[in-house]
Order: sequence, then C-alpha cells, then structure tokens
Amino acid sequence: MQARQVSNVADAIAIIEERGLSHIKVGLFDIDGVMRGKYMSKAKFVASLEKGFAFCDVVLGWDVKDQLYDNAKYTGWHTGYPDAPVRILPHTCRDVIGEEGMLLFIAEFAEEAEALCPRGTLRRVIEKAQSMGFNPFAALEYEFFLFKETPQSIREKNFRNLETITPDWFGYSMIRNSVHADLYQDILSMSETMDFPIEGIHSETGPGVIEAAIAVDSAEAAADKGALFKTFMKVLAQRRDLMATFMAKWSGDYPGQSGHIHLSLQHKDGTSAFYDPSQTHCMSKIQRHFLAGQQALMPEFLCMIAPTINSYSRMIPGFWAPTDATWGVENRTTALRVIPGSASSQRVEYRLGAADANPYLALAAALASGLYGIEHELEPQAQVKGNAYEQTHDASLALPATLWDAAQRFKQSTAAKSCFGETFVEHYVISREWEEREFRKHVTDWEMERYFEII
Repeated sequence: MQARQVSNVADAIAIIEERGLSHIKVGLFDIDGVMRGKYMSKAKFVASLEKGFAFCDVVLGWDVKDQLYDNAKYTGWHTGYPDAPVRILPHTCRDVIGEEGMLLFIAEFAEEAEALCPRGTLRRVIEKAQSMGFNPFAALEYEFFLFKETPQSIREKNFRNLETITPDWFGYSMIRNSVHADLYQDILSMSETMDFPIEGIHSETGPGVIEAAIAVDSAEAAADKGALFKTFMKVLAQRRDLMATFMAKWSGDYPGQSGHIHLSLQHKDGTSAFYDPSQTHCMSKIQRHFLAGQQALMPEFLCMIAPTINSYSRMIPGFWAPTDATWGVENRTTALRVIPGSASSQRVEYRLGAADANPYLALAAALASGLYGIEHELEPQAQVKGNAYEQTHDASLALPATLWDAAQRFKQSTAAKSCFGETFVEHYVISREWEEREFRKHVTDWEMERYFEII
C-alpha cells in the first residue's frame, strides 16, 4: 500500500504493519502555522487512531519562540496548561523525505480546543461553503529566499550579512535553475513524495529567491499541502546546509515574499460557479459577489492574512504588494486579481497573501469573506485599471498599517465573529496583540542609527 492510498483507520494500521514501523510521526499546526509534533510508538498510535490522544494545550497559548501569552483566557498559568484532545487524520498519511519507510500523519485539536484550531477553523468555513451548495478549490504559491547559512551561522552573525544562495536580480532565470538543477530536482522530488505537487517553480526577482506554485486541490487539502510545503522546504534546505525563510520581508532592499491564494467554487455537480461566458470577463454573478465580499472584508480580516509585525513591511507601494483592497482583471498591482479563463480556470487570486501567513487561516479568511459576499449579495467597487499604486481609492478600502491596528479591526468585526466564531476571534486577537507588545519591548537597529548620536 502507498501512503497516499490510506483513507481510514484500517488502512493506517495495515500500512504500519506492512512497513514494520515501531514509531510513526504525528504533527499538528499551531496558531502561527508552525508544525508541532512527535514520534509516537506503534501501540500508542494505533490506540490513538480510534480514540484520539492528548497534546499539551500550551501550543495554543504560546508564540513562535515558545513564549507564553500573558493575556489568554483559554489556556495559561491560570489553567495549568492541561492536555487537549487531538484526533489523527488517517487520510493525511504521507511518506517523509530523508526517513526511509517513515510515515507522517496530520492531527488536529478536537472538542473545546477545536474552536481555536487553525485547521478546524478552515474546515468550518468549508462546511459553510458546502451548506451553500459549493465545493471550494484552492492553490497556494509561495516565494521564499534561500541562504548559504545554517541555524548556527545566522545566530553567530546576529542575522546580519547573510549570504544568499545566488546573487543579484534574476527572475525566471534558466541559468539559475540549470546551475542549481540538483536543488530544484530535490524540491520537485520532495513535492511528489509528500504529495504537495508543484505546478511550476522558478527563480523570482531578487538574490536567492524562488517561487513555487502548488497544484490546485480541494480547499482543505490545499491548506494541508501549503503547510507541509513550508515545513519541509525548511527541512530540505537545512539538510543541504542552507536556510529557507518565508518571512514577509527580510530586507528593505528587495520585494517581500508573497503567499498568493487562488480560489474558485464549484457547484455540487462539478460545474464552475465562477464561469459565465455571457458576462464581462466571464465573471458569473456568484464570482462577482464572492469578489465583493473579499474586497469589503479584507481590511477587517487582514490580521489573518498578514499575521506578523514583519508582514506590514511588505505592504508598500511599488513592491508587488497591495496597500488597498482593490481589484482588477489580470492586474498584478491590485489586491484581488480576477483571472478570466475557461470553466476549469476561472478564479480569483488573493494577492495580498504573504508567505508568513498560516495557510489554514489565510485560506479561511479569503474563502469566508467571499462566501459572506455571496450570502449578502454584495457588489464590488469599481475595477482598477492601470497601476493601482498611483491611484486614489475609496477610504473604506484602506488597509490597516500595523498588526495592532489590524487586530483591533478584527476584534470589532461582526463579520469575523459570524464567520469564525467569537471564541476564535477573541483568542486570535490576543495572540496578535501579544506579538505587537513583544515587538514594542525591543529597540531596532533603525532607531539606534537614527537617534543615538543626533537627537
């Protein structure tokens, strides 16, 4: 049996027996999209397939540096950080690169903790789509920089003067992908082995930056694939004494790193809900309402799309990242790009998405806002033609400029509470407020250089 043929508990047990595994890898994704997990003994894994297992709920109560939130209600010192129930998902079974015969299963929080679980949050949005008569499909694409560094060297250098794998600006370079063909082939091989197949991969504009577009799939599967790609791209790089970063912007000298989201809806009979050849740009009424919802709620849902302090460094005019909730047709200067095509390719690209976002939450925000537009039959504002950066837009389309501001918009959003639940909104807001407060404790290099002598 192949790993991706596993679909239920019986299959999972059978493949473990067939491979003679004593231990199996199990992982889940936290609020920031970081994969947390462990090796689990065969006996414990088999028992957990049926009844689940317990995972310390601290992973829902700390940040990317394992620092504990001081403002959370769900978990904290006041609760003693108890275990939370977790379910293993047999159909997510995958082979693991670099570990012959090893299997990896994705898990997710259950019961009360499910309200905060990123994967559970996305699934609830997908269930909403299905209740409206739609099956959502998505494809994620990521830009990431590669460095000739290790986890030790970047710290020894204090994260300064880092050496990229290639120099200069050279997007879509056949030279670069040929010289480094072994690296590209390893990435492609990993993507097939672990089932996040890459539709296209190329060098982007900037030193050492690569863009990988993952093939389209159902929305839940697409998020799994995006989350696994980010995790194991870092693994593959470090095995080669390289470092991959998905920061939204690691240097002020280069464009930021996107995590664009391509979305479409199908009716239950498999036909496109977005394609109508009788309409302008083949945009159906449903697609128009979907687009309008994404546009209207983008400022309110921004902290799910741009979740870090660094996210907002990317959102500046002229660097391929939108600053207003605009839309256009085949226009890469707008936040939403309508891509006209056929019944199989008509879609919306959510270009605001950044590489640092949690794939589950970014996709949940992009999808939920579109469904909200359909539900309320919203109409988009005027299409932007030409360079969106050089035009003045309606004040309602302005995006929050900081993570704190974005978190406050999210906190006040009745649409967010309707789409994701009050429990999730409250917890996610405190996690973003914590991130901003942690940042405020530090003095930046810019402040030192600007004020130390002169002020």
